[in-house]
Amino acid sequence: MDKHIIVGIHIADRKKHAAQVQQIFTRYGEQIRTRLGLHDDVCSANGLILLEMADVPESCEMINALQAIDGVDIEQMVFCH
Repeated sequence: MDKHIIVGIHIADRKKHAAQVQQIFTRYGEQIRTRLGLHDDVCSANGLILLEMADVPESCEMINALQAIDGVDIEQMVFCH
């Protein structure tokens, strides 16, 4: 079964958490198929990142690492077909 896994990442304080989030993205970069960053403006305190993930166990590891950061919230959508 083929899956499309979409992960929404809300960062409450971009200046405080962006470097740590980026470090996790770099570590698990091979599992990220598509990345889209959204925020109100360049200096916005909050940020939203949408990822399309490969369907592999390491994707779950990445999500768990992000969830361990205070101020970072994760939501997922999984489409199976």
